[in-house]
Amino acid sequence: MTLTEDKIRQALSNVIDPDLNKNLVELDAIKKILFLKDKNKNDYVEIHIELVQPILWVAEEINNRCAEELSKLDTDIESDIIFSEKPMTPRNSNLLGGVKNIIAVASGKGGVGKSAIASNIAGALSLRGAKVGILDGDVYGPSQPTMFGLNEEPFQVYETEDGKTHAFPNEKYGIKVASMGFMLSRNEAAILRGPMLAGYFSMLFEQLEWGSLDFLVFDLPPGTGDIQLTLTQKIPLTGAVIVTTPQEIAVADVRRSIAMFRRVNVDILGIIENMSYFVPPDMPEKKYYIFGQGGGRSVAEENNINFLGEVPLDINMREANDGGKPIILRDNAGHQGEVLKRIVSNLITEIRKHNYGLISSPSLKIEI
Repeated sequence: MTLTEDKIRQALSNVIDPDLNKNLVELDAIKKILFLKDKNKNDYVEIHIELVQPILWVAEEINNRCAEELSKLDTDIESDIIFSEKPMTPRNSNLLGGVKNIIAVASGKGGVGKSAIASNIAGALSLRGAKVGILDGDVYGPSQPTMFGLNEEPFQVYETEDGKTHAFPNEKYGIKVASMGFMLSRNEAAILRGPMLAGYFSMLFEQLEWGSLDFLVFDLPPGTGDIQLTLTQKIPLTGAVIVTTPQEIAVADVRRSIAMFRRVNVDILGIIENMSYFVPPDMPEKKYYIFGQGGGRSVAEENNINFLGEVPLDINMREANDGGKPIILRDNAGHQGEVLKRIVSNLITEIRKHNYGLISSPSLKIEI
């Protein structure tokens, strides 16, 4: 059988993007099909496929499905599939221009483990090979310096020959980290209010050079105050993740966070329920719902928001937080690590859906 471009496209029309539930032809993902010869003058075909970013989580699966469909063609010609990311419309902002996806991790109230979840989201993204940064926006109670073992580390500041000063985030475990905690000693209080508070927060993303990143995770303070409004006004976010615990006192505040993000037109990518249940190490078949059950899922369903998953209460996670290395990055992450990876995989699905919506939405062009 003579292999043609049309036959290849027909074969690849059976390959479905698992996040977007559309085939590669519908997604206009097959950009080029080239019939070439290798150095031994053997024929082969080179197929260029563009996927909605981030692609690290789906490229291998789609590659395997493409190879499976191509193998059904009656031909001995080898194929080489090359993946790339579909170009996105640049943000209408001079800030963080090199960052592809900006995720705000928020909570309605304190004490729900939001900072621990944020650090582990950053860690899980990094494990897949993504370039990741995390910005600790909690001016009054910065946690990320402790969680990344960077207490009292100053920012890296350099002066160029022309007298310009350049400041860079710190880096640990391959993740860029910035925090108000790097500008205060451990026992120094941040006595700030109103515009000063927003100004200090803005400095972390306006004056630091973050460079090129696949993801920047904003660990926001609890509530719906000045920092949340500053972020949503200045930065075009990919979306927000809201962290809660199961009990009603936490879930009630989640509703306020949902209302705030919707009012400022920020997509809510999902809700994560932390400290959902406890499994005794000596009785792995048991689950104890210490703080109640199902609060996060119910508020997600009530507001038509994706529920990303439940994180169990585990002493290893607490020890990792205090010990300066998020549990997801530890060799003994165990069940906790698997749960967090699955949650982040669910989050990536929502991010890709969001990005596909931006690419596929028609734009209005006015000519004068």
